[in-house]
Amino acid sequence: MHSLFRLRARGRVLRGLCGPVMVAAALAAAGCGDDPITRPDTPNPVAVTETFDGTVTINGAITQPFVVQTAGTVVATLTALDPSDEETFIGLSIGTWNGVACSVGSPTLANDKAKVGVPLTASATATGNYCARVYDVGKLTQATAFQLTVTHF
Repeated sequence: MHSLFRLRARGRVLRGLCGPVMVAAALAAAGCGDDPITRPDTPNPVAVTETFDGTVTINGAITQPFVVQTAGTVVATLTALDPSDEETFIGLSIGTWNGVACSVGSPTLANDKAKVGVPLTASATATGNYCARVYDVGKLTQATAFQLTVTHF
């Protein structure tokens, strides 16, 4: 009888542990799924390159507005001038666009001796309307066609 008492006591102890062990096993199994933990991705900004064509007349200027979607670097580069030779240069500036005019900030973001292939780099500190301005600095002797690329985010 003594051994029967021990078996019954051991059974009660095992049954008493069974509930907590089952709960722990269920929780452990739930945490072992194959799906990785996901976190919201921060999208990488995508560079946008816009190309503008135009003609600057003697003492004239052309303004090209563009919209910056993500603050960051803005690079304007003349990719063609026609007619062009070693002495041909025009003005190039980057500023903010208010819907009427291109306002160049301080310090001035302008190159009055812009040549083909020489970039003008600025920083857009916020999203919004910006502009590139191509202008005669008093050196053109005839209307000059240009191609301008602007890369921004």
